[in-house]
Amino acid sequence: MSALNPLQPLPTDRLQFAMPPMYESVDEERRHRRERLAGALRIFGRLGFEDGVSGHITARDPEHTDCFWVNPFGMPFKHVTVSDLVLANQDGQVIDGRYHVNQAAFTVHVQVHAARPDVVAVAHCHSVHGRALSALGDLLEPITQESCAFYEDHALYDSYTGVSVDIAEGRRIATALGTRKALVLRNHGLLTVGDSVDAAAWWFLSMERSSQVQLTAKAAGRPVLIDHKSAVATREQLGGDLVAWINYQPLWQDISRSEPDLLS
Repeated sequence: MSALNPLQPLPTDRLQFAMPPMYESVDEERRHRRERLAGALRIFGRLGFEDGVSGHITARDPEHTDCFWVNPFGMPFKHVTVSDLVLANQDGQVIDGRYHVNQAAFTVHVQVHAARPDVVAVAHCHSVHGRALSALGDLLEPITQESCAFYEDHALYDSYTGVSVDIAEGRRIATALGTRKALVLRNHGLLTVGDSVDAAAWWFLSMERSSQVQLTAKAAGRPVLIDHKSAVATREQLGGDLVAWINYQPLWQDISRSEPDLLS
């Protein structure tokens, strides 16, 4: 009986690893963004992030870059399909679609998009733990690997003026965000941005969970902070939009396979 041949590792070029796609046309890129937007809204709906008609994710159109795709006003996140999405211009006027948009939220999103040409998507919802953190006027502290992704890369908008449809208020929020990936809106909730829908959605999910961990840890005792050098190093490893995109892919695979009607 001959001895078994030793097992050999497979060449890495034979292994699959998802990376952000390349597009052959602007129509293909637009379709991709709309699919990911509908999927992200469904995921947010599953997780209970919407509260009545509050909460939005916007995605910049790849061709008409001063226009943005957004969820239709009054439609449950869990029901949104690609064909339900609305395209509105920077004045909130509907360019494509069958529904109204929530002008209060859209005004803020437009100003963030205008201040950040690098941003493809903006996410803001009234999630429970994000609102709790915002009610304290606190930032995330570097107490876990995940929260370190936001270390010195998020800020507090330390004001609350009620439901805003004011362009100036939107500009102040955009200014507070600056070049960062996320913002705690005091007494309001969380806002995240990304160079893809996937990244913006992942940052919101991760920020909400990090808020929950911080609130839980502080209720139980005194969390041990990760030191500055380690927190910065962790952020450099995990805090980029590409890492966020990669982290988000299992969620996209799950929602697109389990609820394929979202693509209609």
